[in-house]
Amino acid sequence: MRKNLTWRWVLIGLVTAGAVFVMWPPQEKIHLGLDLKGGIHLVLQVNTDDAVRAEVDAAMERLRQALAEKGFPPESMARTEDQEGFTFKPAVQTDSAVLDKVLEEKLPEFSVSRGVTITCRLQDMVVRELRDMAVRQALETIRNRVDQFGVAEPVIQRQGNGDRIVVQLPGVDDPARVKDLIRATAFLEIKPVVATADSEQELLAPYGGRVPDDAMVLTGDVRDVTDRIVGKRYYLVKKASVVTGRDLRNARRSQDQFGQPAVSFSLTPEGGKKFGAYTGAHIGEQMAIVLDNKVYSAPVIRAQITDAGIIEGSFTIQSAEDLALVLRAGALPASITYLEERTVGPSLGRDSIVRGVRSGLAGLAMVVVFMLAYYRGAGINANVALILNAVLLLGALAAFRATLTLPGIAGIILTVGMAVDANVLIFERIREELGLGKTVRNAVDLGFSRALATIIDSNLTTLIAALFLFQFGTGPIRGFAVTLSFGIIISMFTAVFVSRTLFELVLTRKSGKGPQTLSI
Repeated sequence: MRKNLTWRWVLIGLVTAGAVFVMWPPQEKIHLGLDLKGGIHLVLQVNTDDAVRAEVDAAMERLRQALAEKGFPPESMARTEDQEGFTFKPAVQTDSAVLDKVLEEKLPEFSVSRGVTITCRLQDMVVRELRDMAVRQALETIRNRVDQFGVAEPVIQRQGNGDRIVVQLPGVDDPARVKDLIRATAFLEIKPVVATADSEQELLAPYGGRVPDDAMVLTGDVRDVTDRIVGKRYYLVKKASVVTGRDLRNARRSQDQFGQPAVSFSLTPEGGKKFGAYTGAHIGEQMAIVLDNKVYSAPVIRAQITDAGIIEGSFTIQSAEDLALVLRAGALPASITYLEERTVGPSLGRDSIVRGVRSGLAGLAMVVVFMLAYYRGAGINANVALILNAVLLLGALAAFRATLTLPGIAGIILTVGMAVDANVLIFERIREELGLGKTVRNAVDLGFSRALATIIDSNLTTLIAALFLFQFGTGPIRGFAVTLSFGIIISMFTAVFVSRTLFELVLTRKSGKGPQTLSI
């Protein structure tokens, strides 16, 4: 019997020591959630139409270039009203065999309807994939940006299977800056400049007041010598970009030739190859550095440039740092809309902690007093197991880097009641066996063995519910599910294994001292 007790005490000691080690000091190892630490809660909607529209625009440009290379540039081309396709009118002399081959090679994801004008529409499956990919890419991009910003223990997850993303950033002291970092599309493009002017009318006058099909009009700020914005400059640029943000290898804050903050970027080998080929062939021409459809600068190409460039503008040190961060993390595939925003102040978070801890301690104290008053000596057994349950639960939260939220504290308090419930089932069964005239040892053995099935059944059903809450819930619901799940598993260990070991210790010490009694 002593040998049996020895390994039990060794196991309990190791588990307890391990829990204390991973959770100490608790103020550093237990990560607090948004409602306890303060911060911001955002619900974002990804405008997936932007991703579909971008795919359609890219397909239009591919088709236009391919037909132009064959000598049959289309007469007109425009997107459909639903933005999921486009129509174009081929040149009269277009060879039908050439047209069929180009459509097959360049637009494999499109359904083509022929007539006087040809309509090309993205297939439904492709549209669904594009929308889903836009949300997943936005999720990953936002996570990269937040990680580089340095927010500890952020929660960034998709809400269901739709187009919404939940962002929780505990401990953020500058929510406006983080929101700007998340919101910024920051899509970098370098485009050929066709013409520039001080007004849009002047810019488009040589083209009959219409924007050419293969071009677009963008604007940029005009600044005086004190760097104040004094007007706008209009640029007619090609829709097709020489390189884009996808070709970036790195970006960092630097200085321009006047010592002002700027952003330097370097390109991937493939991007550098494209950039070098273009700049080498267009020396003396302008190119526009475009960020989110705004021209930041339009330098003249003086020599071939292969792998690097600089973005100049009216930057502060912080804004240049933020732009470099966003460029490094990648561009969002679509714009986003803020649907919900909640800010929790640190003082409110501290108040939640104080109230949560007070309620938890009050509940624990009442349970301890009840167990001692009702079960007497056996109540000490239950209370020791209960305190150990709390220690192991905090250790589990620290070991799995789980975030403790206010609903999570509610889950811990609920776990206290569930842990004692298992002891109540065992103690009442022991009382029944003693009432039937069984010896103390037999009563204890039968009490644990016959209550075990009921304990497992009740805890298992609760655990299943908690796992479903964790799988399908978000934010606070998941926090509640985490602590409840850990608490259920740990209470099985403390209420059955630890409590049984304490009983065995008492019975072993009483053996050989005459008839045994049990304070229960």
